[in-house]
Amino acid sequence: MSDTYDLVVIGGGPAGERGAAQAAYFGKRVAIVEREPEPGGTAVHTGTLPSKTLRETALLLSGHRQRNLDGLLVDLDPEMTVTRLLERKDAVRRLELERIHTNIDRHGIDLVPGTGRLIDPHTVEVIPADGATRRLTARVILVATGSSPYRPPGIPYDDEDVHDADGILRIHRLPSSMAVIGGGVIGCEYACMFAALGVQVHLIDPRPGLLPFLDTEMGERLAAAMRSYGITLHLEHSFEHVVREPTGLTCALSSGETLLVETVMVAAGRLGNTHGLELPAIGVEVDARGYVKVDEDFRTAVVGVYAAGDVVGFPSLASVSMEQGRVAVCHAFGFTYKRQVSDLLPYGVYTIPEVSCVGLGEEEAARRGLDVVAGRAFYRDNVRGQIMNDRDGMVKLVFDRPTRQLIGCHCIGERASELVHVGQAVIVLHGTVETFIEMVFNHPTLGETFKYAAYDALAQLGPA
Repeated sequence: MSDTYDLVVIGGGPAGERGAAQAAYFGKRVAIVEREPEPGGTAVHTGTLPSKTLRETALLLSGHRQRNLDGLLVDLDPEMTVTRLLERKDAVRRLELERIHTNIDRHGIDLVPGTGRLIDPHTVEVIPADGATRRLTARVILVATGSSPYRPPGIPYDDEDVHDADGILRIHRLPSSMAVIGGGVIGCEYACMFAALGVQVHLIDPRPGLLPFLDTEMGERLAAAMRSYGITLHLEHSFEHVVREPTGLTCALSSGETLLVETVMVAAGRLGNTHGLELPAIGVEVDARGYVKVDEDFRTAVVGVYAAGDVVGFPSLASVSMEQGRVAVCHAFGFTYKRQVSDLLPYGVYTIPEVSCVGLGEEEAARRGLDVVAGRAFYRDNVRGQIMNDRDGMVKLVFDRPTRQLIGCHCIGERASELVHVGQAVIVLHGTVETFIEMVFNHPTLGETFKYAAYDALAQLGPA
């Protein structure tokens, strides 16, 4: 096998796989270097896909969606629950790995096992778990090595009941109580999932509100829903330390309060996986958290070396990482096919209830000096919402008053991460409040909430 390529990608996660496939689609010879036994990265093995699978399985096993239906009682077997959770996660993981391998084979990409490091801007040395070291040369190198959980000090990580965001997926039993340190997306998602399974959950975060990137109203509705499900929110408090006691784990808070729990999960941010790549040695800049510094075209400071995905930091979304990988490759080889990642990014938070948004919230619009009107529609007033027994859901549409154009869409409730794309499409196409008024939606559907949110906004805007 020749070791000369047009493109060598280090890391087979979402950014690496899609970037490699993009180059191969246009006839380039490509190799992916992957240090783990299988490609897929955090998205497949420890993050996006497993956590969302566990969420859906938890909702099914716990009967959470049917909790208020008359005459329905679901008994939860803690031992069987963990077994079912892990079985389903592993089944979905296997299906996704089959898809990835099929995609790699179909594009004629070489999958090279081993740990890669850069010798120079065009050479990657690959050290396999066993066998001889190889050197791959290429015109372009794409670093797509992802990220790992940050582990703050003061926590006994060697304790079998202390987990980070990756290790929590290896639990072997359902705890009775849990402290989640960190109220970001990952912390909120797991807090909701375990609460649905009957675990007493404490969520600790130093900020005054949950997920500040959300529209404030949506963040407040999420916090209220989490509290209604039994989650205790310790906001504006940080943890001091975690200590193993004979009766469990004690988590000391900055408020002076001490929590006694069976399990601790740490979700305190991420670090870029750049250790060992020798990037600074060839001139590639890396920040204090290990993230690679790139420009808008995902070029590093070194000609021929690009980086994409979680390894470049924010927003660290699998959906965006895929686009970043594709755009990086298109710029590297001068393809005119895809030149930029859209600046209109949808965010999906798979809490219970789901929250999803795209565009501007009311507060952000006001900070930008825009005059806006917000229309709302509630699941409780929607036939499909009533059928699904979701009384907390809502769709909120933010319109620019002078132009009447939609500039923000915010959803909370069942299928929020799907519904938000309706709003996304209307924003991209510069649609107005009248766009929704004129549309016909299936009945009964949650999609109808868009029409009634538009009617609510129309009442404030008046006729055109």
